Amino acid sequence: MRQLNILVLHGPNLNLLGLREPQIYGSLTLDDINTLLSEEGKMLHSELFCFQSNHEGALVDTIHQALGKYDGILINAGAYTHTSVAIRDALSGVKIPTVEVHLSNIYQRESFRHHSYIAPVAIGQISGFGAESYRLGLLALVHYLRKLEAK
Repeated sequence: MRQLNILVLHGPNLNLLGLREPQIYGSLTLDDINTLLSEEGKMLHSELFCFQSNHEGALVDTIHQALGKYDGILINAGAYTHTSVAIRDALSGVKIPTVEVHLSNIYQRESFRHHSYIAPVAIGQISGFGAESYRLGLLALVHYLRKLEAK
């Protein structure tokens, strides 16, 4: 089984995990989540490359640079989920299978969080399970990629 290369993108304010509103986002830090994901990735014969930025353009540039380098993208675009046509267009442009994840259930929160620009160009979306959303998203992405390989 060949190793998959997965890009994990974290959007704005996710660098504050563990400090920012733990009642909503949990007590794990971003480093904790990346470590858990990397361990899970090894069991799935996948290498993960994690990147976080508070800057939309840096996320767009990283998506562009993923072309030909990564088999899939796992993204929590944070607030850019609800505002960024640029990130949506970048994901659509590179056509790399993408899973959107969120720590909180965005549909139980403020109405402005109910719309995702990313969901229509992603193969799926997982939200509401805290850090487990990332793990579930990774499992779903790897499963999808392995099915593509088998065809």
